Amino acid sequence: MHDYRNFLPEELAADASFRRWILFHDPVEEAFWLEWLELNADKNTLVDEAKALLTAATQAFDQISDEEVANELYRLSHAIGTKTVKRPFLRIPFRPQWYHMAASVLILMVGGWWLNGQTATRQKSEQYRQILSQISEPLIEVENTGVKAKVITLEDGSSILLQPKSKITYPSRFEGARREVFLTGEAFFEVAKNPHQPFYVYASTLATKVLGTSFKVSAFDGDKDVKVVVKTGKVSVFPMTKEDVEKQHSNDKLVGMVLTPNQQIVFAAKELRLTRSLVEDPKLLELPIQRQSFEFKGTPITEVFATLEKSYGVKIIYDAEVMQNCYLTASLSDEPLFEKINLICRTIGAEYEQLDASIIITSKGC
Repeated sequence: MHDYRNFLPEELAADASFRRWILFHDPVEEAFWLEWLELNADKNTLVDEAKALLTAATQAFDQISDEEVANELYRLSHAIGTKTVKRPFLRIPFRPQWYHMAASVLILMVGGWWLNGQTATRQKSEQYRQILSQISEPLIEVENTGVKAKVITLEDGSSILLQPKSKITYPSRFEGARREVFLTGEAFFEVAKNPHQPFYVYASTLATKVLGTSFKVSAFDGDKDVKVVVKTGKVSVFPMTKEDVEKQHSNDKLVGMVLTPNQQIVFAAKELRLTRSLVEDPKLLELPIQRQSFEFKGTPITEVFATLEKSYGVKIIYDAEVMQNCYLTASLSDEPLFEKINLICRTIGAEYEQLDASIIITSKGC
């Protein structure tokens, strides 16, 4: 007997017993599921979502051709290693129960992703409202209806540059364990450092946690993605799910996906996907030391890469042993970072790519 309590909606919708009850009104299955619901009344939402998914599958059934079903059965048979279904090049007359099963698989695969995305987005929206409702201090709401950015100064000394068509909500005083603000639209934050009272920005489906730094958040209503770009310091970004929020609130350190200067993250809420990368034009860090020189004369490539890493705060990954005989003579003072990297690679016969906010150098040596 399956433990249906731990099922996801798409898993329940794909269950044979559940389908016989919903789609074919089987009296035996109906008796079982009605009794199960009496014993598991807290799972009504799960059953309702699975029903909705099956209803959507039924409505879309006529849009799937026999050939599409046959192709999907072929793909699935290879995926599980049976390889018992031949790939169809012409329409194949399936037995009705096979056809319905394959069509359900096709719809459930697509519908499951849709339902997961909708459920996750709804949960995060509810989490947004719940966090907002728990703030006891009086709230201030500022909406920028003009055409120029508006500067807002918070009581802790932090400042916000609010862009047009954007709105920020925040308490008049930060009295609790956290400093929390709520953003719709785009804003640049300069956060006053206070390690004992972390600063949170809740924006649509994504939350950002910082101790003291500067960064930009873009989360307009209607946009599919939320974007965070870091200028100075470190931030932690995480989806606004109940579990992630609780984890962050209970930890004084930055956990989750951490961003450093010249890094950005794009969160696709529907797929719950976080993609980290370097910003398009990384800037020199404001280091408390003399301005770094990019004049190289017979300099080992390891020193060149170390200089760039320190100056831009980026990670450059390469094989030091393979490139131990590579040296660089060049003046790279004014070029943007990626142009510097491109010139270096052309000079020493290497190639580069960007992966997860790092620069990967590949070379056969010099």
